[in-house]
Amino acid sequence: MRKFMCLLLSCCIVSGIAAQKPPYYKNFTVSVYTRAYEVNEMADPKKLEETWNLISHQCKIDKIYLETHRDKLVVDEKTLETAIKFFKAKGLKVAGGITYTMNESNNFETFCYSNPEHRQKAKEIAELTAKHFDEFVLDDFFFTSCKCDLCIKAKGTMSWTDYRLKLMTDAARDLIINPAKAVNPKVKVIIKYPNWYEHFQGLGFNLETEPNMFDGIYTGTETRDAVYSDQHLQQYESYLIIRYFNNIAPGRNGGGWVDPFGSNYIDRYAEQFWLTLFAKAPEITMFDYRSLQNPVVPFQRGAWQGQQTSFNYDALMKPIPMKDGKIIFPVTHARAAGMAFEQVDQFLGDLGNPVGVKSYRPFHATGEDFLQNYLGMIGIPMDISPVFPKEDNMILLTESAKFDPDLVQKIKERLWAGKPTMITSGLLKALQGKGIEDIVEMKVSDRKALVNEFVSGWNTISKSKYDILIPQIEYLTNDSWEEISAVRGASGWPILHRAQYSKSNLYVLTIPDNYSDLYQYPAEVLNGIRKVAAQDFPVKLEGPAQVSLFCYDNGTFIVESFLNEPVTVKIAAKDPIASLQNLVSNETITGTVVTNPFARNRQVAPERTFEITLKPHSFKVFKTL
Repeated sequence: MRKFMCLLLSCCIVSGIAAQKPPYYKNFTVSVYTRAYEVNEMADPKKLEETWNLISHQCKIDKIYLETHRDKLVVDEKTLETAIKFFKAKGLKVAGGITYTMNESNNFETFCYSNPEHRQKAKEIAELTAKHFDEFVLDDFFFTSCKCDLCIKAKGTMSWTDYRLKLMTDAARDLIINPAKAVNPKVKVIIKYPNWYEHFQGLGFNLETEPNMFDGIYTGTETRDAVYSDQHLQQYESYLIIRYFNNIAPGRNGGGWVDPFGSNYIDRYAEQFWLTLFAKAPEITMFDYRSLQNPVVPFQRGAWQGQQTSFNYDALMKPIPMKDGKIIFPVTHARAAGMAFEQVDQFLGDLGNPVGVKSYRPFHATGEDFLQNYLGMIGIPMDISPVFPKEDNMILLTESAKFDPDLVQKIKERLWAGKPTMITSGLLKALQGKGIEDIVEMKVSDRKALVNEFVSGWNTISKSKYDILIPQIEYLTNDSWEEISAVRGASGWPILHRAQYSKSNLYVLTIPDNYSDLYQYPAEVLNGIRKVAAQDFPVKLEGPAQVSLFCYDNGTFIVESFLNEPVTVKIAAKDPIASLQNLVSNETITGTVVTNPFARNRQVAPERTFEITLKPHSFKVFKTL
């Protein structure tokens, strides 16, 4: 019996050790990217062991990317091999990385791919990296912002966009991919794209050609703080950009990439991880090895903490014991990331495939830049596609769709097939004089209106807290109809407009001059917009803006608030949904049957609503029953 117990104990110890080996999470893997500056210091084994212990005791990591070049710093090959050996001994997968910058601190100064010397250096770096790794990723900066005399001469009469798209497609093939594979035929070369996808073409990132040239792509999901960071990206983009790149390269989008910079509070750091994983990213990379060692400090505690929010700052700051009896305090950004991963991994496997209202963005398009992310922030589940969505029922098109010369004909074909289509006021204006009049004689005038009162539903009047500047849209009475109106004094203009054509309806959504003023639309207005835009989904959100809804094809969904105060929202569900189950607490919520007998004199089917209260910067996960 004693021998049996010893054997059992031995097995348990072995099992426990095995459980501590990668992969650590059930639904995704976790990586860390290491800049050339930090890799260059890894020749010191004592320091390397100390930094790795600090990080790995706070966050479980499956893979590490070791960078060979950044800012003209090329890591010594002996140091590189020392680092590779160290991390492989820890059980990690090890890959390489390259950042093609000359001086990152000088407005991200890139290589000049018109310059023969720079081209040769780029090729040599790719060859060096392929020599040491069977996989490497290009970090963010494989584009060009150079306008030197060589570039000006080579560009000739081409536009900068056209020149750079061709230049960088050729550079990818001739300087990176082919030379790397000549050195190491097994090597997989991945291109990581940053978060500013609307403007890629102007700097040479080519989403049309490159994803099929490289062995895979990777996604920058850093959205940081919308107000204080200079990009002003909306939180929803951390989710939506994964979905967009998945649609560009199905099955070949390696994952999402987050850094802790530009976030005033630690919850914002965690939110980026959550949202990336809500989109079902298979891997998430933390940038970078250095920043994961930075301590979390008191000013990163949000004012809303202490209310049992999804991210618990006070729990985060508890000292962490190490095997040698020492403690980690204060904890670092590594622990914040680890907490976020542990939390999401509990339920991620229960979610189906993400679904959203399809929005068409042709390659290299611009117009109402990043607007789909604002729409996601007002509770419309969104999904961007580089291919025109013929099969989906309701779709939502922004101004960027104007880059398709056959767009009006494609919209007509949808309406002939009985499929409704929503377009924005920006797209309506862009299509004026290009055939949209054949569907509806409606136009965006040169006049603006400053509004704060709205009429929606059955003569329901609601007010916004602030004035909102909108374009004035003109139409022919009784040829098309206002579903939701903005009013000022005795005048009014459409916010949501409906035009019948053939077997379906074209809807026009008015976008304020300041896109974030969508958040100022009253809940009644937003509810009416969601009811039309998300009509194909079994659940819809009701309530204020800056609360998002993430839907999946198996009846699960997530509702998340980005507000700084608690909020109560409703989920409106179609029959036969009778209750919701919280996938974390297992609590079941029973809905209330509501009837809205008329909406502008049209009968509306009864729905069941569920009231949900969300803490600030928090989410809840449900399954429909």
